[in-house]
Amino acid sequence: MNKFKLKRSILISLIILIFIFIVYFVSIELKDGSLVNNQYKGKIKSANLSVDYEINQVMKDIDKLGLNTVNVPIIINVESINSDIMSIDNNSKEKAIKLIKKLNKKGISTILEAYPWVENGKLYETDWNPINKKRFFYTWQNAILNELIIDVANPLDVNVLNIGSNFVHLEEYQQNWGEIIDFVQSKFDGLVTYRTNWWYTKKDDSSSKLFYEQKLNNNFFDKLDFISIAAYFELSNKPVNTVDELISALHSSTVNNRGQNIKQEIYNLYKAHRKPIFFGELGFSNRESASSQPWNHTPSKAVNGEEQARCFEAYKKVFEMKTG
Repeated sequence: MNKFKLKRSILISLIILIFIFIVYFVSIELKDGSLVNNQYKGKIKSANLSVDYEINQVMKDIDKLGLNTVNVPIIINVESINSDIMSIDNNSKEKAIKLIKKLNKKGISTILEAYPWVENGKLYETDWNPINKKRFFYTWQNAILNELIIDVANPLDVNVLNIGSNFVHLEEYQQNWGEIIDFVQSKFDGLVTYRTNWWYTKKDDSSSKLFYEQKLNNNFFDKLDFISIAAYFELSNKPVNTVDELISALHSSTVNNRGQNIKQEIYNLYKAHRKPIFFGELGFSNRESASSQPWNHTPSKAVNGEEQARCFEAYKKVFEMKTG
């Protein structure tokens, strides 16, 4: 089975939702002149799919965007924000199986994601806070991930399994996640990742610093093959920016005068865990103020595709690996 050979290097690749028009996929060299070594002998060009994707359109977009990797979600139905009971959506699973078979024939690598669909998609996974944590972890491991491994990941030679995404209220349970990672790695043939949510720090905000320190000290990250980040970092308060201003903001965010050095903090996460870093999500709307609220599809009413392009260009310039 072909696998991403990501170990012993630092990789940051921009993974954009499939509908975003301007896409850059870049890698970053952060230490000791080491180069990314992966099956593509170059950059991973990837996109995340929304859960309502259409297979034929996905295949067209792969050719249009020149992708070599696709993140495929399978819906995990969750009844309420505090529910500790969940189930795999069979229709979503069957659609994913059909798509992955087509991707395999085309030589496209896959990242399989168990995607929490809370209250029928009305709420985000970042809000999910199961009341019974013990029941959650048992079910997530044995009823969700185990079934996905047996029915989808192993038989279809999936390259990467994303064991969780943006579980803000669950990430602190390091021992439980460590046990899940051990379980998955004992049964799954590919690589294992977890997607942590973006964060912010501010000089005079001790709680934000503590939250970031918890990520640096989270020992279950050490067990992963690589760490994924949902990189919706807030850059600038200005509705419209130059590329140079956005580059500067990646080194010192101007949102609420935070002064957050986003690039350095990502590097610190790598240094703390010595695991490759992968941008599991990155996106900007085609609106003014896109850089101040990257996580918001409509941060303003003013359409501005040029501002969107400049946001991506800034990330490209800051994080692109220099090979020459």
